[in-house]
Amino acid sequence: MSLAASPSTSNTSTRTIRIGSRKSQLALVQTYWVKDQLQKAFPDRTFEVHTMSTQGDKILDVALAKIGDKGLFTKELEVGMLNGDIDFAVHSLKDLPTRLPEGLMLGCVTERENPADALVVHEQHQDKQLETLPEGAVVGTSSLRRLAQLRHHFPHLSFKDVRGNLNTRLAKLDAGEYDALILAVAGLERLGMSDRIHQVIPAEISLHAVGQGALGIECRADDAEILELLKALQHQPTANRCYAERAFLRELEGGCQVPIGVNTVLDGDSLTLTGIVASLDGQKLVKDSVTGPAAEAERLGTELAQCLRQQGAQDILDEILATIQRG
Repeated sequence: MSLAASPSTSNTSTRTIRIGSRKSQLALVQTYWVKDQLQKAFPDRTFEVHTMSTQGDKILDVALAKIGDKGLFTKELEVGMLNGDIDFAVHSLKDLPTRLPEGLMLGCVTERENPADALVVHEQHQDKQLETLPEGAVVGTSSLRRLAQLRHHFPHLSFKDVRGNLNTRLAKLDAGEYDALILAVAGLERLGMSDRIHQVIPAEISLHAVGQGALGIECRADDAEILELLKALQHQPTANRCYAERAFLRELEGGCQVPIGVNTVLDGDSLTLTGIVASLDGQKLVKDSVTGPAAEAERLGTELAQCLRQQGAQDILDEILATIQRG
């Protein structure tokens, strides 16, 4: 996409800041949290939330992998920014593509919540963990990343796609359509549903999505006023972790329909990034880690991607993309 960005409003004393958001409950909770934080930091400014429906919100009867990933949950908001209808957009960072449209940039990354995946079970399985679910138990997930890793570790389980917002997914679980769901810990916690988390899945079983648990705020690259305001929300330790993860994904040219998982650990100024690429059936899996200065996060991400590619990750990715294209 190469649309020209609209010029920024120059009258900073009266300018109302328009925040773009998807209409889902989770998106609105996240966006109003950002609004509240900015309002506290800048009590004399006026902030408004403007909602939009994205393609990903509208198409709920098709698996994500079959409808593509580039801008699935962001494109309409990005057009709104480039047209000058909104000033910035709040995203779950895991939904934000690693390559942004010309004229837009990642303005800040907020402090990360727990990035892990969670097991949520039907009431009949309250005494079970992921590893003790019975053979053939139906586990719902719309993420190929989760699917591939869980198939690798638990081939006896049955996996079924599940779409819709969090409440819709939980209603399907409670109605007995699924025995369990795999969801993000952070989303459940932000919606006040921590009680539904039955098990936090360890990284040894499922590496999380790139950017999971953090919010990414996207804005026009030439809007100095907005970029200055967003500094109030930037959490640099989280940003370094996510910059490494996003560079890793960008180098592998993967998206939400490709089984790529990550984990990042900060130890002082040192960052360790672990990444995985897995086949859809979970049979092939390439995993490795790199460690280096947190200040060189993007270089570390690129380095790890090249390392995994040398170990066969590219062959796995090519095979997956061919399978998806065949439908």
